[in-house]
Parts: sequence; structure tokens; C-alpha cells
Amino acid sequence: MDLKTFGFIGLGLIGGSLARSLRRVRPGCRIMAYTRTRATTEQALKEHVIDAVCESLSDASFAACDCIFLCAPVGSNIEALRILRDIVAEDCILTDVGSVKTDIHLAAADLGLNGRFIGGHPMTGSEKSGFANATDHLFENSYYIITPSEGTDPERIDVCRTLAADIGALPVILDYRQHDFVTAAVSHLPHLIAASLVNTVHDLDSREEVMKMIAAGGFKDITRIASSSPEMWEHICLSNRENITEVMDTFVRLLEDSRRQMAAGDGKAIYRMFERSRDYRDSFSSSPLGAIKKIYTIYCDIVDESGAIATIATTLAVNGISIKNIGIVHNREFEEGVLRIEFYEEEPSVKAAEILRQHRYQVWVR
Repeated sequence: MDLKTFGFIGLGLIGGSLARSLRRVRPGCRIMAYTRTRATTEQALKEHVIDAVCESLSDASFAACDCIFLCAPVGSNIEALRILRDIVAEDCILTDVGSVKTDIHLAAADLGLNGRFIGGHPMTGSEKSGFANATDHLFENSYYIITPSEGTDPERIDVCRTLAADIGALPVILDYRQHDFVTAAVSHLPHLIAASLVNTVHDLDSREEVMKMIAAGGFKDITRIASSSPEMWEHICLSNRENITEVMDTFVRLLEDSRRQMAAGDGKAIYRMFERSRDYRDSFSSSPLGAIKKIYTIYCDIVDESGAIATIATTLAVNGISIKNIGIVHNREFEEGVLRIEFYEEEPSVKAAEILRQHRYQVWVR
């Protein structure tokens, strides 16, 4: 199959980045899109990301598509499937980008689209959202999960795998049920834990908010994802509640075990718990893959004097290194160094550490 014409339902961060990536790797392809906000498609047209604006989900132009990406919320994507089923050609691939697959796969089966619908989940993202923040390299070196429906022609699966690889992603083929169980453990549960940790501090904090004041370093790192969209995570938790509940049962059991061990003063059991988690965690790949985006951070000791931070920022800027975030760490219980510098990618973080060390700063790479 030679995919030349692509359709998009939704052009947010993921949909927009997919369209930009396709434009980069397949400059001769034709791309059309429909979004609820007309200004988004108009902007995409102005920037030559797409070639045509579709007026509605039932726009007859979609009949010319070889592949259509559903990049709206799952409920909207299912409605789009109902409408597009009677418009698109028999050989058109229908795929989505949602983080939960079961609901849309079951809907596709009910609509008689088994074999034609292939689920997709690019496991990447950004702290920013919307088409304005879409890039043509968002998917590079990130997993792109592909979940075929029953009866899918292997050739169509290969087409999706090749397409994911073309935009720099690492395609992985999974059954949609396995996908939802895996993501419940490595993505959905961590978000729930982060939210619960933040709410624990909120509920236990004093009126003077002392906990909030000194919360830094490790606490802020492990709760970073608690800043995610409440609307999105409400939907994810409800859509994948059976798998998340099963995974939570194991987590709660282990947490209760730890509580009993501490209450009993069982030091050996506590040691084994941390030893087991350390050994397994240290076996993970250090590459920036997976469901939760990796952050690149270095810590640097500086003298407490006027212009100290500006000197470091200028030094890095002169060497062409962009900083994502920079700030003083007042709570150093779990940190080495007082200045925390965050970068968008690994290479500039490593380069920054080398340059600062050359300037006789003491630097630690996280």
C-alpha cells in the first residue's frame, strides 16, 4: 500500500505533530483536516502543514484518503468512526492516537470495522498543548504502540509500522487489551500516585504551609506529572478503570506491607523492599523512552552573590545551549548542588555539565 493522502480529525499537539512530521518525511503527500475550531485548520493551512480544510466530519473529501488519523478525545473519535465508515474507501486505514484502546476497538468491532481500524498510541507528549506547540520531531525515539483489530491484513500492519518508523518513532505491535494493562501500570498508576502524594501534603500541611514551602527536589520530581490535565485524566481513569483497579490492588498491597513492616520495626524487611526496587529500577534502560517523558537536569554549586545565575546562563548561551528552566534549590536534603538547570534534551545537558566543569564549577548530572 502506498499512502499518499492523509486525513486528520483534530490537530492538537499530537495530531498537529503527526501532520508536521508527515509533511517533513513525505513532502509530496496531500493532507486534509477537520477541527472543531476553524482557526486551527486555517493556521495549519497558512503554514502549509495541510493542503485542505474539511468543513465537517462528513466532508466528502475524506473519501480520497488512504489513511485517516483520529486525534480527538476517544468519545469524539468513536463518533467520527460512525460517520467516516460510510464515506471512506474500503482500503482506507483508520487509526487513532488515544492512550486507552479498548473502548474504541470495541466500537470499531460493533461498527463492522474490524480489519480496517488499527489503533495507535504514540507514547510521547509535552508540557504544552495545542497546534501552536506541535513539532515535526515530537515522535523521535519514542515508542509508537500499534494495536491491530481482529482480521487486520498483515500488510496494513506493516504500513503502519513503516509510517511510525518514518517519523522517527519505535513501532511496537501489541494486542489492545495488553496495551491497556501495560499502560495502566507504567503510565496511569504513576499519575494517580503523584496526584495522591500532592493531595497528602495538601491535607497534612499546616496553615503556614511549611510543607509546601520546603517541598523541592525529589518531591517535585516524582510529583511533576500531577500537573497534567484533570479533564484528560478523568477520561483515562474511567476508560481504563478495570486495568487500573487491578494494578492499584497490587500497589496498595505492597504499600500496606511496608506500613506493617515499619510498625513492627522490621528493618530487614524494609531493607529488602528498597533493595528489590533499587535493583529492578537500575536495570531499566537509560534511554528517554516510555510513557512518561524524561527530564534532563544538572545541579551546580554557585557562590551566593549578585549575578551568579546570570553568569552561568550567559556562559551556556554563548556556547549555544538552550535552557528549559533554571532555579535555586533551597531544600538540599536529596540534592547535590544549589542551582537546578533543566534542559529539553540529553545532549545539551551533558555538554552544559562539561562546559561548567571547565569553568571550575562543581556539577552533578541527574
